[in-house]
Amino acid sequence: MGDPRAERTRGKLRQALFDECAERPLEQVSVSAVVRRARVSRGAFYLHYPDLETLAVDACAEVVRDGVEALHAWRGIPDPDTPPGALLDFFRVIEHSAALYRTLLRPGGSGPLGELLHRELRERSRQERLLIDAPAADLIASAVAGTFTGVLADWLHGLIDADADAVAARVWRLLIALHRTSPPPPGHR
Repeated sequence: MGDPRAERTRGKLRQALFDECAERPLEQVSVSAVVRRARVSRGAFYLHYPDLETLAVDACAEVVRDGVEALHAWRGIPDPDTPPGALLDFFRVIEHSAALYRTLLRPGGSGPLGELLHRELRERSRQERLLIDAPAADLIASAVAGTFTGVLADWLHGLIDADADAVAARVWRLLIALHRTSPPPPGHR
């Protein structure tokens, strides 16, 4: 377990960044504005983060982890017409702070937040498939991570016209289809 004071300071900095980004794009936010709002010293900022982008990725990482959990929140046979409530909530939260997420998640899913989301989602999907001895764990895990990350990024950048609930429902159906896919064994033509 980490130092509670350090975690409180990081929490204040993350919240201050979200508050600043509610008023202006990340590119217009300064370290000075964040530390002033967080009521911490500039030295405390640099003790925890080398720059604002690293703070932003850290601030958004919890939401990313919530997204990974949301995709795995169901048990049993998934209903393609009813995405899990956690998945709907995830897209609603992202929509609320879309400007910040757009900065860190570029179209197609690249960018520092896209890389984090892809890596964590791929590993979680892979582990879930291995747990139930499903075929092609690596392949399907990569497809799930790439699909989810790419669709989320493209939606944030306005390349997919849908509100949060509609895109969550569409993504849910795509992911179910990917999980149901049973690719041929290696060497099969």
